[in-house]
Amino acid sequence: MISRGSAIVGGVAGIVLSFAVFTVINAVWLLPEARREARDRLIAEQAVSDQKAELERKGDDAKLQSLTPYDLCFVGLRGNGMPVDACDQLRGPGEE
Repeated sequence: MISRGSAIVGGVAGIVLSFAVFTVINAVWLLPEARREARDRLIAEQAVSDQKAELERKGDDAKLQSLTPYDLCFVGLRGNGMPVDACDQLRGPGEE
């Protein structure tokens, strides 16, 4: 028969061995795969963000290129909280 002491020692040894095996599996296989997935996800998110920013810049550039010099000056000075009187010299003849 198995004594109570040897059953306890066997149980504890089994728990320790199971913990060691799962720790090795985690360190060798699961963690590197999780890091790889996280890195791939981060790269994909950055690519999407970069593409959105580029599209926004293209839209802003197209809008700015369509403005007259006076309107461009007006938008720039007004956006910085400065007086827009200096832009008056950029108005074409007959513009009010």
